[in-house]
Amino acid sequence: MPPKQNGETEHDLQDADFAKAFQELNRGEQTATALENHLAALEAKIDELLAATGQQDQSETSAHSNGTTRHPNTQTDS
Repeated sequence: MPPKQNGETEHDLQDADFAKAFQELNRGEQTATALENHLAALEAKIDELLAATGQQDQSETSAHSNGTTRHPNTQTDS
């Protein structure tokens, strides 16, 4: 603990240390909440990509079973 100054008591110093620790804890909680929100957004994006990939896989599988082949990078304009 820092040395006492201007008549501060041990209790005053402990209160100040407690207040500082509480502020740091609060800042940590805010950081954790922000990280959780970013993680949730990333998970949602991953789920979207997986769903889109799954739909693409299903349409390719369906095309193969019908005897047609579909390539995503080729155009079939007549």
